[in-house]
Amino acid sequence: MNKQTILDALKGGDRRSIGRVNHVMEIVRRWPALFPVLIDGMHHADELVRMRAADAVEKLTVTNPVWLQPFRVQLIQLAASTNQQELRWHLAQVLPRLELSRRDRMIVVAVFRRYLKDRSRIVKTFAMQGLADLALQDPRLRTPIRRVIAALTRTGSPSMRSRGRKLLVQLGIPRVPHHAPIHH
Repeated sequence: MNKQTILDALKGGDRRSIGRVNHVMEIVRRWPALFPVLIDGMHHADELVRMRAADAVEKLTVTNPVWLQPFRVQLIQLAASTNQQELRWHLAQVLPRLELSRRDRMIVVAVFRRYLKDRSRIVKTFAMQGLADLALQDPRLRTPIRRVIAALTRTGSPSMRSRGRKLLVQLGIPRVPHHAPIHH
């Protein structure tokens, strides 16, 4: 299967469908040299292809995070520039899987903080998760990120409050009741 065939397999349908993502993932698992096609697909003119390529990248790199490293700069730039919510929520999951320098980590934290202002509650929730993942990798980030997540746990959507409670436990704040204020 070639580049065009993979990208063609990601076309069609609507935003509520993952299309043939699972089929494409099987192919890329068999031939990892095709992984860059999915990275390129995240820049495709068709928003459905971009969304599904990002979905495949996210799912494949749960077990193969090293595949992302050659695309570190490209992925950070895409995260900083895209307004497409599906790309944002997938990139919020993917970027913490990269080996990041301190400088790159600060850029990604700034991008995720911008995502917290997105209209999409899904983007906001995954940005919270991404920030927590980065804080677990870099102890210097724990206190400021804990404060951000604690605030969102008090004021965010139900999904953000639920995720926030779990993240605060991971970041070392004991479980708090659903409605209790969090003191710093």
